[in-house]
Amino acid sequence: MFKIAVAGTGYVGLVAGVCFAERGHQVVCVDIDEAKVNLMRSGTSPIYEAGLEELMMKNYEAGRIEYTTDYKSAYKDADAVFIGVGTPENEDGSANLSYIATVARQIAETIEKDCLVTVKSTVPVGTNDKVEQFIHDFLINDVRVEVASNPEFLAQGSAVHDTLNAKRIIIGTESEWAENLLQKIYEPFNLPVVSVNRKSAEMIKYASNDFLALKISYMNDIANLCELVGADVEDVAKGMSFDNRIGGEFLNAGIGYGGSCFPKDTKALEYLATQNGYDLKTVKAAIDVNKAQKTLMYKKASKRLITFNGLKVAVLGLTFKPGTDDLREAPSLENVPLLLKQGADIFAYDPIGTQNFAKVFPEGKIGNGSIKYVSNPEEALEGANVCFIFTEWNEIKAIAVQSYKKIMRTPLVYDGRNLNDVEEMQQAGVEYYSVGRASANKDALKELKKLELQAVKL
Repeated sequence: MFKIAVAGTGYVGLVAGVCFAERGHQVVCVDIDEAKVNLMRSGTSPIYEAGLEELMMKNYEAGRIEYTTDYKSAYKDADAVFIGVGTPENEDGSANLSYIATVARQIAETIEKDCLVTVKSTVPVGTNDKVEQFIHDFLINDVRVEVASNPEFLAQGSAVHDTLNAKRIIIGTESEWAENLLQKIYEPFNLPVVSVNRKSAEMIKYASNDFLALKISYMNDIANLCELVGADVEDVAKGMSFDNRIGGEFLNAGIGYGGSCFPKDTKALEYLATQNGYDLKTVKAAIDVNKAQKTLMYKKASKRLITFNGLKVAVLGLTFKPGTDDLREAPSLENVPLLLKQGADIFAYDPIGTQNFAKVFPEGKIGNGSIKYVSNPEEALEGANVCFIFTEWNEIKAIAVQSYKKIMRTPLVYDGRNLNDVEEMQQAGVEYYSVGRASANKDALKELKKLELQAVKL
């Protein structure tokens, strides 16, 4: 077993560290935030992630993992240092590598033995070459240090499972020594390992995430067309899923992708292409479609209503997906400001994300409208004039169809995640709008028929 240090305790770093400990390695997780470190020492995770706290406590009590702000003691005699710090998006779409650089210099000025520095953070192609040179520029002791690429492929909400049961582990190295060491570190995981050079590993991460983003945006584009021509996108997706070349995942239409990966990675890859004089048209299209898709339900409701001013608006779901408290690029962040500007009185519900959302939109009067956070969906729906569904939490899926008619003042529902059956909602007396399902969008069909008749006359 190896002594491993992990820099950063976000989704990437903390999950990686805990899973390395679970597989028997001696791990120390490093963070600059003392309060956060003390929280983790108490067995509490700073992020919401299924199964994470249980493994944190188990391995902490077993003495296989510890948490510290003292990076010098953590790095100096580590066999490998894994970098899992953030690479946030700059205004131009490029990746901010300042946190990577900070950790790289700390490692260079601290390590006292041969060490493999492994970057798990998502970085532009060619970054690891620069990190290795940067470390050599600041290296104090006469030790061997190389940099490897080991991108993560976890999904928030299932990160622990995804790490321990990965479809594959990607390692990018430039020497036999580095490759062998990473192979041995991952040997206890008993998972397939794909070994490539560093730049290929970096590109695999972007290519994989951007392909999934493309798939989502493609289906949303098809869904919007389905509404106009009278097709049902769920039937279309089902028919497509039987083709092994396409597969059944990421075919659900909705109001776009969010989170810490897809939005940032698509923009970063487009930026990289532009910097190299190439127009990455497919990824650019995915970005454009996703941007428009996020406010699709708001646009539909705006056509139906004169104004939101003074209306009670139920917002169900604030996080970008279920199973996480992460709000990054969540549709709620796009729609709530629009509703507040229009003077809506928002009653918002989310089983996990309320606290984080309140940091951005504090409860009370905001601009022309107001926002109140409630503890259950029924409280949000009580007397509401309109309801928006932005996240497919099980607690929201479980709302009885009849409840919308019974509880709301006006049973008007805009479902951005297609959670409910169209016919059931209509039979219950609910005016129901969803994504790409023609029977719920009769007005659009009527308009299309009018255009067809006009075209025939011309």
